[in-house]
Amino acid sequence: MGEPDFEQARRYALRRLERELDPALCYHSIAHTRDEVVPAAERLAALEGFGGEDLMLLRTAAYFHDIGFVECRAGHEATGVRIVEAALPGFGYAPDQVAAIGQLILATRLPQRPITPLAAILADSDLDMLGREDFLLLNRMLRTELDAFGAAVSDAQWYRQQANFVRSHHYWTASARRLRDDGKGRNLRALEALLAVAEGISPQGG
Repeated sequence: MGEPDFEQARRYALRRLERELDPALCYHSIAHTRDEVVPAAERLAALEGFGGEDLMLLRTAAYFHDIGFVECRAGHEATGVRIVEAALPGFGYAPDQVAAIGQLILATRLPQRPITPLAAILADSDLDMLGREDFLLLNRMLRTELDAFGAAVSDAQWYRQQANFVRSHHYWTASARRLRDDGKGRNLRALEALLAVAEGISPQGG
């Protein structure tokens, strides 16, 4: 068997995301995959010293990690695995490669529990935004998305939930910690300030 046709697999994933995602998925959009998770995975792979087949498998998983959203929201990772099992053999991926990609996709489930270095990279890439400067913008997009699907909460509830999530989160790779931990700390402080405002607490606590 020859090399997998990564480029055709990539195009397949992006085409389905572009055509089939619910427009209300303003956070879990094609941009999240194409412009955020894939570049983060490629960057971390380089920093962590991965290339060759490992990089190809990681990049494929990054493009397909949210493909399950074209069918459902709850359990979309498992649905994504089913989609890659059906689609990737047609692009020349071997059974062991398909299985490896499926395991990488499952590593993005919350709470994250990656068990391999590649899975750690994809898990960190999916939550790269926690330490970025555009975190609050993306966080608002996530809230808008959840509101659209009937999960609206008060400002105080939202900021409390988000602060708790960021506070409990840790990056799995040394490279992600080096790149994003400082920014994640700043974003946590921003959430805590927003929570204080939502709860009617002044900066002095009065």
